[in-house]
Amino acid sequence: MRGGNVAVVGGSIAGCAAALAAHRGGADEITVYERAGGGLADRGVGLAVHDSRYAELESAGYMDAGMPWVQLVRRRWYVRDDAAPSPVGREIAVLPFPFRTYNWGPLWRELRGRMPQDVEFRTGATVRAVRPGGGGVEVTTDAGSTHHDLVIGADGYRSAVRAARFGDVRPEYAGYLAWRGAFPEARLADPERWADDDCVYAVFPGGHVIIYRIPDGAGGHRVNWVLYTAPPPDLDLGLGLDLRLTGPTSLPPGGLTEALAAHLAYVADELLPPYWGALLRETAPAELFLQPMYDFTAPRCTADRVLLVGDAAAVARPHTGAGAVKALQDATVLESALTAADSWADALDAYDADRTASGRSMVDLGWRLGAALVQETPDWRAMDQATMETWWKQADGSGAFGGRELKR
Repeated sequence: MRGGNVAVVGGSIAGCAAALAAHRGGADEITVYERAGGGLADRGVGLAVHDSRYAELESAGYMDAGMPWVQLVRRRWYVRDDAAPSPVGREIAVLPFPFRTYNWGPLWRELRGRMPQDVEFRTGATVRAVRPGGGGVEVTTDAGSTHHDLVIGADGYRSAVRAARFGDVRPEYAGYLAWRGAFPEARLADPERWADDDCVYAVFPGGHVIIYRIPDGAGGHRVNWVLYTAPPPDLDLGLGLDLRLTGPTSLPPGGLTEALAAHLAYVADELLPPYWGALLRETAPAELFLQPMYDFTAPRCTADRVLLVGDAAAVARPHTGAGAVKALQDATVLESALTAADSWADALDAYDADRTASGRSMVDLGWRLGAALVQETPDWRAMDQATMETWWKQADGSGAFGGRELKR
């Protein structure tokens, strides 16, 4: 099957990869609708890709060594112990961690640069409606309506495309939050205490923080961290987490309320080992943002001539270590489906058969890891190397941490 007019709604990492997949799959015309007017490349937070998943995506042509990255090797688990001789805390275990880390902005820029020049990338284009019919799909923006043979929803967890086809799918708040931050490595105190190829898990009752380095896109590094914990039940979050009224929400950089900032400071000062708590304190308010944890998966990844990729199709909690991997795998499967199929219907069915099941399995893994790492944490202080290895195998279950193997 060759030819066709394809629209991609959403121009982030998932959208750029989907547009590249549509081009390689034979589409004649590709239009990307991105609601943001600019600044996508300025997002400086981190993501990680398992070495095995990277090898698959490199083979498929969606990642390569030219994309700036930092290699991690091991994951060190620390717990606060005021009797510990080092401010990093007491090390309770070391596990393998074969991951490459990336900076969202430079990675997006690399994918955007690999898109063919004839792809029309419209910024500031908010999609108001998606209406299947007439052998295709009509997409409406403030500039008018256009008709496409296929519409790919790559517009994230608040997807307008998913809402148009699966309006009854509602993300569910998981009951806890993720504080995120990143800052230049030059601001890091005593960097010799933390090896470049170490990922840190500093754990405490009811949560943990993950800390690792990412490239800054200019030859240096940034310190990237994500803290997961449930806020006190009497804390006024000011987030409006009743999804029946507000829908999914988050707080942008610089948007933390005083109550949320105070709770973050409490965790940093009282629950984390001193070195890692001070590291969080080095993050400026404008470098902090917050994401409530949500779960959902659409019943299908396709409907009529509409197809969902990335977080538009399913949101698994970030504990899985596979958010970006899933989006890029979706693109790889989409390319294969378009290349092998004789009709749009065949391509959509082939894509759905693979990615709906994969999305559900990652959401399930996110539930299990969320329970193990935040909601039902063990007595971390009693853990040692042997008990940690056993505990992690039980928490990971099927061994899908970092993403499932891509079927070829």
